[in-house]
Amino acid sequence: MKQPLIEFKNVSKSFGANHVLRGASFRVFPGEVTTLIGKSGSGKSVMLRLIIGLLAPDSGEILFDGRPLAGMNKQERKAFKRKFSYMFQGSALFDSMTVFENIALPLMERTTLPKAEIQRRVRDKMRQLDLHQIEDKNPAVLSGGMKKRVALARALVTDPEIVLFDEPTTGLDPIRKNAVHSLISDYQKRYRFTSVVVSHEIPDVFYISQHIAMIDQGRILFEGSPEEIQNVSDANIQSFIRGMESRRDELTGLSHRRQGERRFSQEIARLKRHNSAFSLVLLVFENLPEINAKMGHEAGQTVLKEFAIGLQKHLRVTDTCSRYGMDKILMLLPDTTREQAHMVCSKLTHEFRRTEIAPSRSLESLCFVVRAGFAEAMQDNRIEDVLERAETAPDTIFEFRIC
Repeated sequence: MKQPLIEFKNVSKSFGANHVLRGASFRVFPGEVTTLIGKSGSGKSVMLRLIIGLLAPDSGEILFDGRPLAGMNKQERKAFKRKFSYMFQGSALFDSMTVFENIALPLMERTTLPKAEIQRRVRDKMRQLDLHQIEDKNPAVLSGGMKKRVALARALVTDPEIVLFDEPTTGLDPIRKNAVHSLISDYQKRYRFTSVVVSHEIPDVFYISQHIAMIDQGRILFEGSPEEIQNVSDANIQSFIRGMESRRDELTGLSHRRQGERRFSQEIARLKRHNSAFSLVLLVFENLPEINAKMGHEAGQTVLKEFAIGLQKHLRVTDTCSRYGMDKILMLLPDTTREQAHMVCSKLTHEFRRTEIAPSRSLESLCFVVRAGFAEAMQDNRIEDVLERAETAPDTIFEFRIC
């Protein structure tokens, strides 16, 4: 079993009569995105401060790589803190400094690097996050989404081992919110840092997380994968998730993944009763990372949104679509055989038009590549079985370009 990088063992923390944590135990695994969810005031942000050492537990243990934090000497604790970076809820940029100076600040405070090396590292991180054109600007004139990117650049400029994100999408519209999630996911995969995210954005955070912990009344009520928490039978957990979910995915207007899976179960039951064929089509956006790199994550999310809107114009009333991941859309086609699903995919490749996904001139130079795989469901199939066939069978893959 994989060794946790960070582990809470029966941790309690109170502020006067307010008992925030009551024997909380949870783990953060190396190279993964762990997301803490729970009601407002449940102690999520307190847990971040305990992780980084800004607070100390009243009882219990916090371990880092198997070693208790409380047993570290002053030098070890200093080295431990250098492994971390923190992206605050409100970005916490200094308006008295330029964007460049804000990003350089951690290097200036924590290192003895020469000025030329600091400048090189800052410009390199700004180039990676497409910020190089605003280095002399004041943060006060930036959009909310741009401020988040600057805050992320500052968090990553020291090449940290662990990055803590406290409500990183608070106050953002759906496109910018999804752009920040895409940023976190992309850079976590690229640099393999470990991250802990505090968020109430459900189910959006399930798309970027490998590990979920839910806190309730000072204790960890659930710990496991995004798939496990969505399928767990505990009434309190299901009530919380349903209460936080919007009726539709805010970005695309499609149903959520869980709703798509419920519809699959309904169609399987119908197939068993009436032998009514149905098929799934999985659309995967192949070059979304390229669009993010060239045009920025907000452009990538705008294209994804417009594609979803356009897609629904070409489907029958009985067909349903759900967002199935950061870069995936699932189409369920009732009363549709494999051959008919083939025809649907073929029709889509010919009917989709550039005007449906490039509403602004800034996106006109994009070439958007979508891979469509399809498969017919059988009575004994799980949804994973059908999707695996849709993704891997060589004669069921369509690729179409909108340029």
